[in-house]
Amino acid sequence: MDYQQINADTIDSWCGQGWKWGIPVSHEEFEQARQGKWEVYLTPTKTVPHGWLEPLAGKRILGLASGGGQQIPIFSALGAHCTVLDYSPVQCESERMVADREGYEVEVIRGDMTKPLPFEDETFDLIFHPVSNCYVRQVRPVFRECARVLKTGGVMLSGLDLGLNYIFDETETFVQRSLPFDPVADPELMKMCLEEDWGVQFSHTLEEQLGGQLAAGLILTHLYEDTNGEGNLHDHHVPTFAATRAVKVPPQLRRALTLPGEMGMMDHK
Repeated sequence: MDYQQINADTIDSWCGQGWKWGIPVSHEEFEQARQGKWEVYLTPTKTVPHGWLEPLAGKRILGLASGGGQQIPIFSALGAHCTVLDYSPVQCESERMVADREGYEVEVIRGDMTKPLPFEDETFDLIFHPVSNCYVRQVRPVFRECARVLKTGGVMLSGLDLGLNYIFDETETFVQRSLPFDPVADPELMKMCLEEDWGVQFSHTLEEQLGGQLAAGLILTHLYEDTNGEGNLHDHHVPTFAATRAVKVPPQLRRALTLPGEMGMMDHK
């Protein structure tokens, strides 16, 4: 079975067990957002600064792997026109359920972000992409597609897994594995992932994740770190996630910021 189908089935199962990131917003939370009181997350514990997003009224937003009825309803309450792409049928259905309950329109697409995105060039003002790259083996193509469908001057907000969780044992006390963590290349890791009900996860370097955004034509403007929210690494204040804000720059500015001889190479990395 394709590892993305395994992950979709796993996420569906987690949602059925009450997974935190599969619980839709309540009617009360939606109404509070309409009154300007809201919060959304790219990483486990820190809320995204409002200044990273606002103003949202009238903006076209893509929630990439952002299903579940958590962020998109908030953006809709703030006047944005939203599309969500997610490979979990349960997460997609949660989006439809909240939209029907609250009476707004949302485009819900069940899709795989490892494939070309089903949108025209320069479609969206904002892409909201919570931590999900850890379920994708190659992240650079994802960033290239995001840059393609993002308008010039548009913003991409990403939650990034820094990979540290994969090296430790279950108590987060002992270093047990080396990086990269790649179950597709290691049958023993694949067996463990499936037995532990992790889905198929992958570690990624900052070179892949930050460098991948830069190579795609996005310029980083802001960044913050976050922890797991619980466990030994959290108790020792070890950052295991990061959130980034990046802007798609015009081609002429991209050329001005690129090292000599590098421009022709960047789109192929």
